[in-house]
Amino acid sequence: MTLIEQSGRRLATEIAQSGDAPDIAAAAAFLEMGDRLGVLDVITPGRTFDAEAVAAHAELPHDAAVRYLEALESAGLIERAGRADLFRTVEDFDVIQHRAGYVSWTMNANRPFIEHAREFFTDPLSARQRYPRDGREVAVSSQWMGSLAFYPAALERVLAAEPTRVTDLGAGTCRLLIEVLQRFPESTGVGLDLDGPACRVAERAAGQAGVGGRLTVLERPIQSVADDPAPLAGSDVIHAGFVFHDMLPDEEDIADKVLANCRDALRPGGIMAITDAVPYLRDERERRFSAMVTYYHREFMRRRLLTAEEWTDKLHAAGFTEVETVTLGFPTGRLFVATR
Repeated sequence: MTLIEQSGRRLATEIAQSGDAPDIAAAAAFLEMGDRLGVLDVITPGRTFDAEAVAAHAELPHDAAVRYLEALESAGLIERAGRADLFRTVEDFDVIQHRAGYVSWTMNANRPFIEHAREFFTDPLSARQRYPRDGREVAVSSQWMGSLAFYPAALERVLAAEPTRVTDLGAGTCRLLIEVLQRFPESTGVGLDLDGPACRVAERAAGQAGVGGRLTVLERPIQSVADDPAPLAGSDVIHAGFVFHDMLPDEEDIADKVLANCRDALRPGGIMAITDAVPYLRDERERRFSAMVTYYHREFMRRRLLTAEEWTDKLHAAGFTEVETVTLGFPTGRLFVATR
């Protein structure tokens, strides 16, 4: 056998033993389909469901819902729950969804950058105006990724502070705030987000969770805090997840003012917890995903990601006395905990 033939056989063997890639790709396709159909509100851990419930919730033909659930069961995403037509999610469904989020975010939430790369290369300003990302796809895939990789670390730090008042900048649907308010019945919270639909979802979710009277949801950009820091007043904890890089580099002076106002508004000993991406990491675990995240932000979004050292310097410049950097399970993600 020639060297070329041996090499070809080795390659064929490696491809045949491609590990988790086929599983993750298939799960991502099924789950994205479910999200767009609106059935993942029903297919959730901790509850049972059947084709009738899925069809009714998503306004789908019953036979189509039956076939979709049959495929999910065959794929090992759901399992039978007592009788033939009743299902529940498998035990590690949240882990499967988390892993699928990386495929969903990289390939589909950022699809305009891939499909229209030439236009972004040759006429970036026009391309950014013509080919925006789908905000829902970005939010959903980010939530799937973050559910196990960066959200728990931020929540843990917020809970450890035992806050009486928490402000979340770029709060989305206020999931973090709702969990904090449920844990501490005497606490209050403020969530800021630019996205109107997300704010409405947050208000409904807070009401359903029984914390609506203690949560204020404000539909406004975090940049507004530079001129009007009133929402920050009296906070023990201020959280910001993946929002500050949207102000860099064009609004860096505004970002610096927001940080300074956050520091001034915090009660003595209070903390600011910032989760964000840092650029072009080289360690084996983070290298490839970090490269993609950095490249998307620099090349297509025209954003500047700060290094961990730059974040530390910026937070010290804003007046914080101590800054701790926490490496997250999310490749390229870091949590910066700054103390007043």
